[in-house]
Amino acid sequence: MQTFFIHINGIMPGVEIQRRMQRVAKEMQVNGYAENVNNGFDIYFNAASLLDASNFLQKINQTIPEIEIIPSQFKKIADLVFYDFSIQLGNNEPAQVPVLIPADMAICDSCKSELHNPSSRFYRYPFISCAQCGPRYSIIKDIPFYRDNTSMYHFSNCSNCEEAYHQAGSRRFHSEISSCAICGIKLGILCGDLSVLSKNTDIVFSLIKHFLNQGKILAVKGDGGYILMCDAGSMQSLQLLRKRKHCPAKPFAVLYPDMETVDRDFFVNSKERNLLQSQQAPEVLLYPKERAGENLAVANIAPGLSRVGVMIPATPLLELIAHNLGKPIAVTSANISGSPIIYKDEDASLYLFDIVDFIVNYNLEIVVPQDDSIIQISKYEHQQIILRRSLRLAPSFPPYKFNTDKYILATGSSQESAFTLAVKNEVFVSQYLGNNDTYDAQLMYKNTLEHWLNLFNAKPDVIISDQDITCFSYRYATELAARFQVNLKSVQHHEAHFAAVLAENELLHHAKPVLGIIWDGGGMGYDDNIWGGEFFKYENNEMMRCYHFDYFAAIANNNLMAEPRIAALCIAGYNWPQTDILQDKFTGAELNKYVSLSANTNVFSSSAGSIFNAVASLLNLCDTQTYDGEAAMYLQVLAEEYIKENGFVVNGSYFKTGEHYYRIPTLTLMHGVIADIYAHRDKKYIAAKFYYSMVSLVGMAARHMKVSDICFSGDVFQNALLVDWIKREYKNQYNLCFHVNLAPNNENISFGQMVYYENGIRSLFTAVSRQQKHQKEKVFVR
Repeated sequence: MQTFFIHINGIMPGVEIQRRMQRVAKEMQVNGYAENVNNGFDIYFNAASLLDASNFLQKINQTIPEIEIIPSQFKKIADLVFYDFSIQLGNNEPAQVPVLIPADMAICDSCKSELHNPSSRFYRYPFISCAQCGPRYSIIKDIPFYRDNTSMYHFSNCSNCEEAYHQAGSRRFHSEISSCAICGIKLGILCGDLSVLSKNTDIVFSLIKHFLNQGKILAVKGDGGYILMCDAGSMQSLQLLRKRKHCPAKPFAVLYPDMETVDRDFFVNSKERNLLQSQQAPEVLLYPKERAGENLAVANIAPGLSRVGVMIPATPLLELIAHNLGKPIAVTSANISGSPIIYKDEDASLYLFDIVDFIVNYNLEIVVPQDDSIIQISKYEHQQIILRRSLRLAPSFPPYKFNTDKYILATGSSQESAFTLAVKNEVFVSQYLGNNDTYDAQLMYKNTLEHWLNLFNAKPDVIISDQDITCFSYRYATELAARFQVNLKSVQHHEAHFAAVLAENELLHHAKPVLGIIWDGGGMGYDDNIWGGEFFKYENNEMMRCYHFDYFAAIANNNLMAEPRIAALCIAGYNWPQTDILQDKFTGAELNKYVSLSANTNVFSSSAGSIFNAVASLLNLCDTQTYDGEAAMYLQVLAEEYIKENGFVVNGSYFKTGEHYYRIPTLTLMHGVIADIYAHRDKKYIAAKFYYSMVSLVGMAARHMKVSDICFSGDVFQNALLVDWIKREYKNQYNLCFHVNLAPNNENISFGQMVYYENGIRSLFTAVSRQQKHQKEKVFVR
């Protein structure tokens, strides 16, 4: 027998993981020991060959997804002989590395089988779990992850569950959250007067099915918070839900019972299938088949869009609801007027009956609220794009090692917020925490961050924020810095984006310059303008802003993004020939007001997100958004229709040759679009030509800067068609780098802030760049 060694960084030294490792070793007849050392686990073991050793580690990876096997830390060592497999605590001082917070995991196939097996003691128990699935992060109150440190602490095991907990061959061997119908969580259904209709599980499921078939709207408690649901095939139910929730167009997701029914209604490639069936079980955007309309009111689920968000049940409760109903269910987060997801039972009873007819809940406390995660795979190049990183994807631990023993907190952005905490050489990124525009959203952000600080018993040594002093994340960072009496550092918004994607693609120490294209809705720049259409060069640990879209007036910046008509007015300008296009979008008083504001503003923007919105408005697709990204998504649908008919072929770019250093002529782009509108060119063609024009800037910048590596970040790169076109155009010429484990939107800002600070990255915002603040082109002419 040969002897092998592997070190695993930062895993949770809890009983559950240790015992699961011991069970794997017993099943595979591997002898050795796992020792808890002060920077993780060391495993020494015997195996007949390298292949057998690799199979053992692969099985550990499959059985214990909370840990990551790094091949570089696996090696053969001098022969030792072991006679069993044991867990040793070690003689070192208590571990100084952070204990990992485990993410929630979707129901496993074994538990799903037991759930539907009439002979199983877990038959139709809606909270079945084992050591390989179930809630974790959402119910954790302290670490390590022991039952007494979760909201399961007051549920005592019955004799059968207690026996399984101690039985080495059981899937519930040292599973901290297992329970059954005898000793476990209880389900109930409430009506509007707060009376309980039933707490009998079978009756509750019968009522859920009955009410959904009647067209009623229900709120159901999930792992991360409440979700709203109704019959996805009922146009009347969907319209009623939209009316009550005040969301006329925001897309809903659809919950299907299983992959067979998903395949019936949607096109699903292998990557999308793997995501849906993974332990993360995110919502995945899919293209519907023509026959989907037989089972779904597609136009009411995702109005005006080409894709629909699809889920299969990730919890036993949803598994039973979906299978009992036997048809797709429309689902959406339970939140009110831009506030975060409701997760407390008392809040659900207080607020949700204005929307729903019945509430389905249970007596297990949710400690950490989370929305569903959303992912899409681009249609042509199959690039994975995370749109929201939350339930079962978070908290995440990027494969990035922090090279200091300090506690560092980065507070991120106030839009699509998340924070990052570095604890003793490990980096942890929180879940998506929404837009911090409301008091409730700010409170959820604060509560989640305070929960993390308490979990790790962490006092930050340094706090990092966005440099925009008007945003919530900066103000809260200031409060925390004063409270902990530590330094507050700030990182420019788009440089944080760039740092994040550099780190994810291991380019921080690259020998050659790297181009960073950062396009988003906007963030404060060094010159006190709203940046958002940026081209940076990274070289020798320095960032330089090399190009950006020509500035345009940034009047009422929130309205600039919320109302694409204002973006069109600011970017195109209210002068001939576009006056005819623009004047019908405003009342006379509005037009006079906005023209005056634009002529006298001292704040300007280069936001690429605003440019997409402006074009959508010029094409009469959307003048006022009812949700973030609405206008750009309609524009994407139009361009996709052109490509479906004609391929990725258009007659040139709206940009002319001779673009000069530092500036991208925004007006040239707008005038080209407007000229084609007046020439009565097909809207699909105009949308596709606009896309190609934006794509052409990638090659222009790369050629001028003489780079071979290009990174992309910012919420504009959530646009799958844009990503596809860039990859088709340049994948054979450049190394194109997109985000891997983080979303391209502002969720990655806090991680980027951490990377920027930890690596001592320097900004070369040049004197030439500063002078541009006084050289902006004013496009408004009366």
